[in-house]
Amino acid sequence: MHLTLITVFLIISLNAFSQARSIHVLVALCDNENQGIVPVPKKIGNGQDPLNNLYWGCAYGVKTYFKKQPDWILVKQYKNPSTIIYERLIFKHKDSSVFLIADAYNGAKIKQTTIDFLHYSAGHLKTMAFIGNDTVKMGGNANLLCYIGHNGLMDFSLSSNPKPTDNKKREVVILACSSKSFFEEPIKSTGAYPLIWTTNLMCPEAYTLKAILDSWIKCESNELIRSNAAKTYHQYQKCGIKGANKLFVTGYSHTRQ
Repeated sequence: MHLTLITVFLIISLNAFSQARSIHVLVALCDNENQGIVPVPKKIGNGQDPLNNLYWGCAYGVKTYFKKQPDWILVKQYKNPSTIIYERLIFKHKDSSVFLIADAYNGAKIKQTTIDFLHYSAGHLKTMAFIGNDTVKMGGNANLLCYIGHNGLMDFSLSSNPKPTDNKKREVVILACSSKSFFEEPIKSTGAYPLIWTTNLMCPEAYTLKAILDSWIKCESNELIRSNAAKTYHQYQKCGIKGANKLFVTGYSHTRQ
């Protein structure tokens, strides 16, 4: 009887572990000098200054924006977790067991950021962090991988695309200009599913990411996630809901009309 109870406890524990979900976000810091972008003001376009960077430290940057959200709690902060990542933040969702890992990559290393993102999407580089009693799955262990920043594939090509290491279903979000056109073949190679990507120029600020994550956490349909991303983007950018609906697509469908 005692062994049976232990067995049941282990099964419950393993099930809880398998059901815990994580989101790993790679942010390529905006960089006037090292990326093929239309220059932004110097202070927010320094890819070696995360504190003031457009995609990290500014009001709608990932760090600042998510720290202000009442449904996300910052539980861990790392400085320089690698030679090309200036900062790593780990948030826990207030009403679920979902964790969000956000990495601020040196803007000059956008090619390696892209390579890391694709390798994670294929299930490579599986890592974990332990925070209190929680196990946070990162890299190729994450359920959802997100890329935020300039579309570096407009400027450089990759020698090869990673192949999947397992049969785990991973989803990806790519908030970058025209990401569907440029990332389609690499993502197909990884075996991941493109939950949200884009068809045209866009500003990859954190409010769109949050709208996507809010829906993803609630396991809403892919189409509803796409619609919420479009509505939120229009709310902040005032681009027109028709234009926003054309901008965001899910899966391998054609551009929305």
